[in-house]
Amino acid sequence: MRYRIVTSSVVGVLVLAVLGAFMGPQWDPVPLNDPLVVASSSTAVTGAPPAQTYQVRQSVVTVQLDGTTVQARITEPIGASGPLPAVVFVHGAGTGEYSRAFKAQASSLAASGVVTMVPNKRLDTYSARHRDYVQMAADYAASVQTLRHWPGVDPTRVGVYAESEGAWIAPVMAADDPGLAFVVLTSAPVVPPRQQAAFAMDSYLRNTHVPNGVFRAIPRAVGMSLPGGGFEYLDFDVAPYQRRMHQPVFVAYGTHDASMPMVQGAEQVIRDLAIAGNGQYQVRYYAGADHGLKVDGAVAPDLLRDLSGWIRGLPATAQSAPQIAGATPHQTYWAAPSPMPRWLADGDAVLAVVIGAAGLLVLGPLAGLGVAGWRRMRGLPVRHRLGAGVAGRLVWIGGLAMATVGGLVWYLVAVVRLALDYERNSVIVQGGWVGVRLLGIAAVVACASLVDVARRPHPDGPGIATGAWGHVVVWSVLAGAVVLLVVTAYWGVFQLGI
Repeated sequence: MRYRIVTSSVVGVLVLAVLGAFMGPQWDPVPLNDPLVVASSSTAVTGAPPAQTYQVRQSVVTVQLDGTTVQARITEPIGASGPLPAVVFVHGAGTGEYSRAFKAQASSLAASGVVTMVPNKRLDTYSARHRDYVQMAADYAASVQTLRHWPGVDPTRVGVYAESEGAWIAPVMAADDPGLAFVVLTSAPVVPPRQQAAFAMDSYLRNTHVPNGVFRAIPRAVGMSLPGGGFEYLDFDVAPYQRRMHQPVFVAYGTHDASMPMVQGAEQVIRDLAIAGNGQYQVRYYAGADHGLKVDGAVAPDLLRDLSGWIRGLPATAQSAPQIAGATPHQTYWAAPSPMPRWLADGDAVLAVVIGAAGLLVLGPLAGLGVAGWRRMRGLPVRHRLGAGVAGRLVWIGGLAMATVGGLVWYLVAVVRLALDYERNSVIVQGGWVGVRLLGIAAVVACASLVDVARRPHPDGPGIATGAWGHVVVWSVLAGAVVLLVVTAYWGVFQLGI
């Protein structure tokens, strides 16, 4: 009996491994072997005017948008002779309030003679499910118009500073408004959001040292439509807008930013500008700076110096040599389009399958108990019952299958948290993955033991079950468990290097 169960279990694990490999795409990123050539280690912009320092004053204004208003903070130098250049800041992902965002950048630029404006992000049309970058560009364009009419500002010298997600918005603004004076792209993803998310997940997971099998989850998670719909913005392509930009562009990355394709991004911006016939760009890499261009918690001072000199020196500084400078950037893999899942690509369908399978584990036994109770209440004989040891096996099957699903969800959430915090924990990363896989194998063994009873019932017993409802209980639990195990196989729990 033990030999039969072991054999059936091995066969079951192999079948699940093959199914898991067949049902979805593999993850095999392409190495980037064409590094960007950095002409100088110094990020200083050649030809920038001498630095000046002014006291600053701040004002809070109301900006009228389509259907609502937002507050914005304007910081301007006191005593600087005008008219002055000016810049509107475009927020990255999440909420954005002028009281907390871009404080160092806005104050430093203002103190050097550049008027700055940080508007609050409009949030009534912005959520995790819905983001319209074209509409967001129109909202920020209202702030540009407000700043153009601010006393002391030269309306022909107003540009934008965009960070992270904002770098998908600023090119739309530049393409739609040829009068925009310049564009600053910091920590720019450049590639579509879905593509960037896969790249970031790969980078973070590699830093966390997850087992190779976990990488299979990247294309399956990134390519899946999430339950509830929305998220159309994940496929937004900013390239057509960048190819219509004729303004000078300043591109900045921190070399410790693992989430952005810093080499590929800069190269893509340069290529897109070339299509527009625009050679006015500066690319800068700041050593040790993170995604927020911060070093040890403070914005890189060289960035503040370079931006001030570049903006105040335009148009002379638009093509200052060298155009690519700073620390040597490192990008291991291309941020390529993620392969799309063939199976389980619909998040609503995946959720329905999991809930349905879990329902079979519970509703089958409940239905059997209900029928038995109803018959007893009416004084009728109960004609269905389970074979010896079957009830215990069903409990183990259902419990282990649910534990495998729960363990997988816990593991993925824990790893994502570690990855986003750029931390390592071998107990969770390695031990947790082993634990989840052992739960899955145990569930397969439990299923095999039940199937063995069905194939070779005890000669003195009722077999696996008697009566129609007895078989409903048994096979509903087994079917629910098998479906859950197939789903976990899809996410790599049973993968054997296939």
